[in-house]
Amino acid sequence: MKNDNCIFCKLANGVIPTNTVYENEDFRVILDASPATKGHALILPKEHYANIYEIDSELLGKAAKLAQKVICEETQKLGCDGYNMLQNNGEAAGQTVFHFHIHLVPRYAQEDEADILKWSHKEYTDEEMAEICQKMSF
Repeated sequence: MKNDNCIFCKLANGVIPTNTVYENEDFRVILDASPATKGHALILPKEHYANIYEIDSELLGKAAKLAQKVICEETQKLGCDGYNMLQNNGEAAGQTVFHFHIHLVPRYAQEDEADILKWSHKEYTDEEMAEICQKMSF
């Protein structure tokens, strides 16, 4: 199902022109219009899913395999030194467009990109870690 009000549905389905890197029946991979680095791409499913909570698990698996394929191709062709694969869910996590997507961000050692992924590290006691682990176990 597509959402007529979703900009990423329009991008994924060719309604709005993009710099397309790859396309198949389920996804379109485009260059990010506001890239963090050279080659920053987005994997967009052609069907609308707001986030990881909604996307079909089989399609999610296909997205992960596609991410690996794109990262391998782009590493060879762009000569980057590493890659970040990012996927945000919910406003608190930095999601600004509510259509599931994966950011593929090439990293270059010679460039100062340290702030792309930066957070302050937290410290928890052994007891707090055990409590968190217990709550998260399934």
